[in-house]
Amino acid sequence: MTDMYDLNRMRAYFAEGNTFPYEVRKRNLEKLFSLTETYEDRLAQALYQDLGKSKEESYMSEISVVRGEIKDCMKHLKGWMKPKKVSSPLTVFPAKSRTVTQPRGLCLIMSPWNYPLLLSLSPLTYALCAGNVAVLKPSRYSTNTSTILRQMLSENFSSDIVQVVEGGHEANQALLEEEWDLIFFTGSKTVGKLVMSKASEHLTPVVLELGGKSPAYIDASANLDIAAKRLAWGKFLNAGQTCVAPDYVLIQKQVFLPFLALLKKHIQEMYTPSPIYNKDYPKIINPKHFDRLVSLLRMGQLNLGGQYDPTTRKIAPTVLVNPELDSPLMQDEIFGPILPVLKVDDFAQAMAFIEKKPTPLAFYLFSKDNGQIKLMEQRLRFGGGCINDCILHLANQNIPFGGVGQSGMGNYHGQYGYLTFSHQKAILEKGYHIDIALRYPPYEGKMKQFKRLLP
Repeated sequence: MTDMYDLNRMRAYFAEGNTFPYEVRKRNLEKLFSLTETYEDRLAQALYQDLGKSKEESYMSEISVVRGEIKDCMKHLKGWMKPKKVSSPLTVFPAKSRTVTQPRGLCLIMSPWNYPLLLSLSPLTYALCAGNVAVLKPSRYSTNTSTILRQMLSENFSSDIVQVVEGGHEANQALLEEEWDLIFFTGSKTVGKLVMSKASEHLTPVVLELGGKSPAYIDASANLDIAAKRLAWGKFLNAGQTCVAPDYVLIQKQVFLPFLALLKKHIQEMYTPSPIYNKDYPKIINPKHFDRLVSLLRMGQLNLGGQYDPTTRKIAPTVLVNPELDSPLMQDEIFGPILPVLKVDDFAQAMAFIEKKPTPLAFYLFSKDNGQIKLMEQRLRFGGGCINDCILHLANQNIPFGGVGQSGMGNYHGQYGYLTFSHQKAILEKGYHIDIALRYPPYEGKMKQFKRLLP
């Protein structure tokens, strides 16, 4: 595998400080932005081949998001790079203190197949913004997008700065045996554990963007029509193959039936009554995942959908009620266009249900009750989420995106992405004109002064 990449060359290039200057970072970001324009049609075509995404959905959910992040980095980079002054306590008087960000070095970015463009170029953007060199390993499942990414980046960036490695399990294994300064992984919890285990051998820091069963809760105070419309969009975007898609819905029982009727209406308006024949409705990535999802269709009472086509690997947006709670449908992340809906008495019962499960990556609350909103913010553990919407917290670059507990560790987006790919170095600067004798031995007789001056 070593003939596929040259890490020593990248390490040497980084060690010489070539990527540190602002001008170099800005130029790399400008180049990356320009490439998303030049390759836009080819990237959209690759996403269609891999996932059946329409050109419009590809632009909305991947290409435009990457462009927005690159623009944000270019706009704020100079300010992010400036040393930040911080106060100094009396115990170090007289002194000046500051933090200085420094690139981590050689970074490995391992991206998944479900958003193969966004989740490759987004972390790469922050790696370059922070002054690193990076190896990108796209998923083998999204073959067409991976190939275009390799062509786009290898033909336009020096291999001293960016290298792209294609391949499957063997390539992943070989890369994880190497020593890195940071590993950024997006994918399943199972593979995340392997990444973390391998990284520990070199004490390499890791960012794990995983997933989990992200719930939504709807109470009787919510605007049911808007809730149904937004949940239908968020759940069936990319045919449900989104790490922060609503995995299941908990809803107060008195609005259960009205919500189901509205959900059906909006699903059919968005995807037509025959979605598996809709050319703009995405497909499942491969036969393995298709078969897994089809097996889940039997694990609840069918309310809507359930149709599928093995030839096109399309599964209609499906709503299940009364799901089997101990089945894979309710135990594992669905990652497809199947939405279980469960009745609950109130928010307390919903919270008890959620808290029994591993910490989710996202949570979506549809309510006008400020008490419930406050309780959700204070009590429930989850990576991030929305009130009266879903998915869109990813679109705000001013808030961090990341998991907690079994849904991941570390975060990025905006300045948080810059800081994730940087080391924040602490500096304390002293002059020579004042040198307080109290700190030096001998200490006998100084206790009263210590207690008066020190905490």
